[in-house]
Amino acid sequence: MSRLDGKVALISGAGRGIGAETARRMSEAGARVVLGDIRDEEGRAVVAGIEKAGGTATYLTLDVTSEASWAAAVAAATRTYGKLDILVNNAGIFLGRDFEEASLDDWHRLVAVNMTGVFLGTRVAAPALREAGRASAHGSAIVNVASIAGLIGSPLDPLYSMTKGGVTLFTKSTALAFARKGDRIRVNSVHPGVIDTDMGEQTFVRRMAVIGSNDMDVAREQSIRLHPIGRLGVPEDVALTIVFLASDDARFMTGSALVVDGGVTAQ
Repeated sequence: MSRLDGKVALISGAGRGIGAETARRMSEAGARVVLGDIRDEEGRAVVAGIEKAGGTATYLTLDVTSEASWAAAVAAATRTYGKLDILVNNAGIFLGRDFEEASLDDWHRLVAVNMTGVFLGTRVAAPALREAGRASAHGSAIVNVASIAGLIGSPLDPLYSMTKGGVTLFTKSTALAFARKGDRIRVNSVHPGVIDTDMGEQTFVRRMAVIGSNDMDVAREQSIRLHPIGRLGVPEDVALTIVFLASDDARFMTGSALVVDGGVTAQ
């Protein structure tokens, strides 16, 4: 496993799914982890599990659509642990509606979490990451959780695809911007296929509507067949990739997009 000894990480959307597993894996790799989410009970439960396993973690309420909430989170991380080496922009939502059916309010909510949240997290955390990067052998790291829907079109939810496409190019652009300024901050993205999480379940519901079925098992089986590897992803598959990108093992990578999709986009 890639090591994160001595590093401090802040993870948004860490109360469940990929974010929670990333927090656990980063702790196992030696990091001190700050978990942010709006699901306070679930987030605190993840922290309790990490502490029981001998790790060091803190939970705080983080609304990624609020600049003030981000500022409080970064301040708490640096106040508690003295620095911030890693930011994982993981929080995201899936609308699961055709673009002709979605309201403007739906769109604004999707953008607020999936795009504004990434922008705010990156901007607010940049000074702390910049400072930590100066003292690190290979700099600091940002990992943005995008999707294969940010690389190829999504017939299930074009608006979700649009937001994740934005995250994909924002990742590349900020990687170049930090490099141009001489900042030692690497920025990379990870692109999951269908992952067996609560959000994954939402895609099954949407697929049921598209294929005209009321059978969740049929929708799930169709999703599995899209993955040549023969199964859906699990949070661990993505979390291990995030740990790698955040570690010094990925020290020569910036502006990269790592696909973790069981072969979907290889077809």
